[in-house]
Amino acid sequence: MAAPKRGRSASAQSKPGRSLALILIAIVALTGGMFASGHTKPRLGIDLAGGTSITLEAKADQGSAINKANMDTAVEIMNRRVNGLGVSEAEVQTQGDRNIIVNIPKGTNSKEARDQVGTTAKLYFRPVLAQEATGAAAATASPSASSSGSSSASPSPSTSESATTGEKATSSSSPSASATTQGRAASDALKADPTPSGSASASASASASPSASASTGTSADAKLQAAYTALDCSKQAQRNKAGDGVKPEDSTVGCGEINGVWYKYLLGPAAVAGTEVDKAQAIYDTQTAAGWQVTMDFNKSGAKKFADITGQLAQNTLPQNEFGIVLDGQVVSSPTVSQSITGGQAQISGSFTQEEAQSLANMLSYGALPLSFQEQSVTTVTAALGTDQLHAGLLAGAIGLALVILYLVFYYRGLSLVAIASLLVSGILTYVLMALLGPAIGFALNLPAVCGAIVAIGITADSFIVYFERIRDEIREGRSLRPAVERAWPRARRTILVSDFVSFLAAAVLFIVTVGKVQGFAFTLGLTTVLDVVVVFFFTKPLMTLLARRPFFSSGNKWSGLDPKSLGAQPPLRRTRRPAPVETKEA
Repeated sequence: MAAPKRGRSASAQSKPGRSLALILIAIVALTGGMFASGHTKPRLGIDLAGGTSITLEAKADQGSAINKANMDTAVEIMNRRVNGLGVSEAEVQTQGDRNIIVNIPKGTNSKEARDQVGTTAKLYFRPVLAQEATGAAAATASPSASSSGSSSASPSPSTSESATTGEKATSSSSPSASATTQGRAASDALKADPTPSGSASASASASASPSASASTGTSADAKLQAAYTALDCSKQAQRNKAGDGVKPEDSTVGCGEINGVWYKYLLGPAAVAGTEVDKAQAIYDTQTAAGWQVTMDFNKSGAKKFADITGQLAQNTLPQNEFGIVLDGQVVSSPTVSQSITGGQAQISGSFTQEEAQSLANMLSYGALPLSFQEQSVTTVTAALGTDQLHAGLLAGAIGLALVILYLVFYYRGLSLVAIASLLVSGILTYVLMALLGPAIGFALNLPAVCGAIVAIGITADSFIVYFERIRDEIREGRSLRPAVERAWPRARRTILVSDFVSFLAAAVLFIVTVGKVQGFAFTLGLTTVLDVVVVFFFTKPLMTLLARRPFFSSGNKWSGLDPKSLGAQPPLRRTRRPAPVETKEA
């Protein structure tokens, strides 16, 4: 049995090159991806690179008061809005009793984030009563397109809408109408989520009539009708005032954009509030090739209201079978309804891009704030102070790293080359991944994250020290270097894994329960802890196996750090043969 054991040991020790080649390929691939993406530097947080700071002042609505509970709820929702797609390091915090400060780092889509935060009014689902293009686009739109806004149908009885799919047929005799209704919102369809709890498959088909919206306008009071007639959504000043001060139970006007063209809407009383949406998410439909969709789950009361209003809308023709999703006076989507949707689940389908679907899902999930907010100021934050702190932090990190290297060289001598090379590999992987994670998940490097990277130097060096000391213990017991390297590894491996697991668990808990800058520290600490395991397993151990075959280390040179004499090694145990018993003859 001795020969097979030696064979397996020799085989295990003869493959360190594979691990080294694997990690080398990974480094080359990640570095190549970094340069190919054009993001060769980590994205910096607002304290290092500057950014945008927004101050919002709370305004009391009817039935809601400005108190700590409502402010904390608003902060939580805003934070999920701006940080909902990744580790973007945006900060949302209260200032005083009625102000909220939102800091958005440079390098993020600050306009999109500002729109998400600035859209602070409550979210409502309102039936569409009338809709038409405004501004220059109104001159080129046909009367039928203007009246419906979401169909290119001409006044022909042969042009109809599919009630089950929400797709509109276009008449070839009306090219102008067709040209003005190719926007995403014009083809959105609201239908039951295809799950066991979805609605029945009943549907109806109705032809579009150019007089439908006009007849509905007569039911609104004169003041509202006048406001709708005068509204020009192509002008930002009018868009900002549309729907101001309107109660949920009242009809109102609003604006919505379709492919760069602004449309004005006459909207009925709110049927469902945004607070009655439990969850909304963007999904990609791979089964029917329908592309990106937004699914919605309603709570119990919302499900009943939603079923009632969709049942009424499904009986109407364009545009009265549209559902306006209204946020801050703006119609963010106006899907058509072709059937009563019961069960509390629905989906919005159309020619969404991924960004559009995720943005709509984000608004549906986090759109309902307990208070209204007014934007008080938007300022640009400079990074002068943060840059000085970064330089000081990097200087402190460089001094600490130099001291660690000096200690390794003094104490471990030749072995310090393994530790320094491992630290270098770990540093390269950390830098490349930080650069790639910026555009991938919105990771931004801030001062706490830099501190996490500096702390990681000690964690990584500790792993090397554990392994080196295990090897030296084996040499002290009288073993030669090659078997000492292999025997020390299982025990060192267990210690390293336990230590890194504790560090990673602490980082994960810290990341989950905190927000903002502290999350950056936790994320960096967790990332470097995982990389420590990768480097030790795929670089440090294989490299040590290869060096153990070199005479400089295997012979126990006094500069190798593995000199048996300086380590106080015991002489190797050797078996001695007992003398054979002497046979004596009896006289």
